[in-house]
Amino acid sequence: MQLSAMNYLRWPMRLTMVGLALCFVIGWLLFGGLAGGLQFFLIGSVLAILEISLSFDNAIVNAAKLKTMTPVWQKRFLTWGILIAVFGMRVIFPLLIVSVAANVSPFSALQIAVAEPALYATLIHDAHLPIVAFGGTFLMMVALSYFMDSDKDIHWIPSIEKHMCTCASIRGLQVGAVLLTITVFALALPGHEFMRFITAAGFGLATYIAVDQIGNLLDSKSTTGAAARGGVGAFLYLEVLDASFSFDGVIGAFALTQNLFLIAIGLGIGALYVRSMTIMLVERKTLAEFRYLEHGAFYSILILSVIMFVQALVPVPEYITGTLGAGFILLSLFASVRYRKRQLG
Repeated sequence: MQLSAMNYLRWPMRLTMVGLALCFVIGWLLFGGLAGGLQFFLIGSVLAILEISLSFDNAIVNAAKLKTMTPVWQKRFLTWGILIAVFGMRVIFPLLIVSVAANVSPFSALQIAVAEPALYATLIHDAHLPIVAFGGTFLMMVALSYFMDSDKDIHWIPSIEKHMCTCASIRGLQVGAVLLTITVFALALPGHEFMRFITAAGFGLATYIAVDQIGNLLDSKSTTGAAARGGVGAFLYLEVLDASFSFDGVIGAFALTQNLFLIAIGLGIGALYVRSMTIMLVERKTLAEFRYLEHGAFYSILILSVIMFVQALVPVPEYITGTLGAGFILLSLFASVRYRKRQLG
């Protein structure tokens, strides 16, 4: 029996109430009154909405990958993965950034976050350039790998996608296109930032290639062993992909608040909804029903990767990122509905 959409959102909605109540309590304790509590309650709500709007395409891509995994590894991703997504990327990752940037231990970074939130936010923003270089490179490789696939036979925008499929036969073109993009943006940066950008982008490219190759090795049919058959390579790929998606939200959150715990709660609430949407897409086989929805998600990823590169030069408001991403997904949804009507009619 297929669950209704609301059943998938039951737990996130319950945890939302708990999370927003914690936001209110933190604000009350810090500012000693109702006004502080309401302020933190509102910021937590906005952060959750921000995370959902920026990550819906992530849910679609996760679902596309999850349907190829065994039930055991699907369950592991949806349980272990949520812990990594909420605590790893929303709490530990920012602390590690500050730890490296300030050359202090992670515990000292936590002390800075609690005692000197303004300094903590400054250190995070100082690391913005390498973060967008790494994330932009990784996500661009993800998007181009989807479109530059000679086996891809369904095209939403044929005039673009057929040519990209043809290009898949040209060895190294995908990597070359990404390297050219990295070079163009790096040359537009001041000299002292050039190497930081190039180095981080290089790590992003190397990470994608490494994860892709490890995944192919572990999950190939010729490889034996429970881990290989289970989908550990796909699990690793999805975790790195999740991390790349979360960069934008974590950095953008500091425009609203400098409080680490408020950011973790707000973005964590959003991450719960993204996971629930992923489960719904897999179990209800939504991607099979809506022919072009996956295409819209990967166009959204491509746009996000370009925006991350642009952010190395100029600030890009989060609402622009969210609007463009949601726009491509909605257009692909409408195109899918029209296709189904034509098939049934």
